[in-house]
Amino acid sequence: MLDLSRQYASIREEVLSAIARVCDSQRYILGAEVVAFEREFAALCGTADAVGCASGSDGLWLAMAAAGIRSGDAVITTPFSFFATASSILRAGARPVFADVDPETLNLDPGSVEKRLKLSPANIRAVMPVHLYGQCVDMDALDRVAAEFKLLVIEDAAQAVGATWKGKPAGALGLAAAFSYYPTKNLSAFGDAGAVTTDDPTIAQHMRSLRDHGSKKRYYHDEIGANSRLDAIQAAVLRVKMPHLQSWNDARRERAGVYDRLLAGAGLTKTGANSAAPVGLLKSRPEAHHIYHQYVVRVRQRDELRAFLMERGVGSEIYYPIPLHLQKCFAYLGYAQGELPEAESAAATVLALPMFAELEADEQRYVVDSIAEFYS
Repeated sequence: MLDLSRQYASIREEVLSAIARVCDSQRYILGAEVVAFEREFAALCGTADAVGCASGSDGLWLAMAAAGIRSGDAVITTPFSFFATASSILRAGARPVFADVDPETLNLDPGSVEKRLKLSPANIRAVMPVHLYGQCVDMDALDRVAAEFKLLVIEDAAQAVGATWKGKPAGALGLAAAFSYYPTKNLSAFGDAGAVTTDDPTIAQHMRSLRDHGSKKRYYHDEIGANSRLDAIQAAVLRVKMPHLQSWNDARRERAGVYDRLLAGAGLTKTGANSAAPVGLLKSRPEAHHIYHQYVVRVRQRDELRAFLMERGVGSEIYYPIPLHLQKCFAYLGYAQGELPEAESAAATVLALPMFAELEADEQRYVVDSIAEFYS
């Protein structure tokens, strides 16, 4: 699925030099390295500020807590995402409300959001779009809904660093946006790390306090926060990688195009004349600059295909096998099987194929040849 050693080999000396710089400084938590990273990452996202934190999951919580989301509130979001999307809402004291996804992109469907809001709008304070697999949600439609119902927009941009909607970067499309630098991400640290971007200086200041136990001045605590400070070594590694991000994302886009062509050439993908083909491609919207954190298809006999690929040494993954509204821990919310059919259908059919900037053409051909063999 992912070979991190290839990326590391290309930047090894830069990374080791940056880590040595931190070791020589003996400043390992926050400090000048983190300040520099925050400034550079805000510039990358076109925002006034960025606040480094310990993980993307913490970033979502920080954004909501600083925006005033609290007990008694609800936040509407997608059920087809990583667990942290919903758990962060609970950490803020609020209740997650799920709307269905667009079957063409698997992103949150603004139409479904609107329907859900008309059923129970009273205490819903915010909407959290997830830019799934590296493609931004239809922000034009979502912004219209958010404006009508007076909702805050807090982006889960964990998978979307470098993605844009109509030329505007993910991270600058709402009040605040959380990013993850987990080692599998397009921009990745050497461990857990995250950040939140915002144009609001009050929210940025509040997040900096919350990430450090609710303290603006050491040993003086205005509120209960958390220990979510960014390590200087992670900031230094990210600063080395940021200048390479666009070329890495471009390489992912190129490889996504190769997959599209190979799958079509093998007669595997659905078209008007071949609607019974076993592989369905997700739609890439023309307004969105997709950075392909994952290359995901929808397939027949998904689990059998995955086992077949594994036997042939081809990695794959299911993002995500159980939609959030059907997770055992959220049973108390009262959602039933069949209530969000598009998310449930996606969970039964999606498969992520190997995707990283250094993926080689012959490896992609082997993946597609293996899929073709399974369906032959």
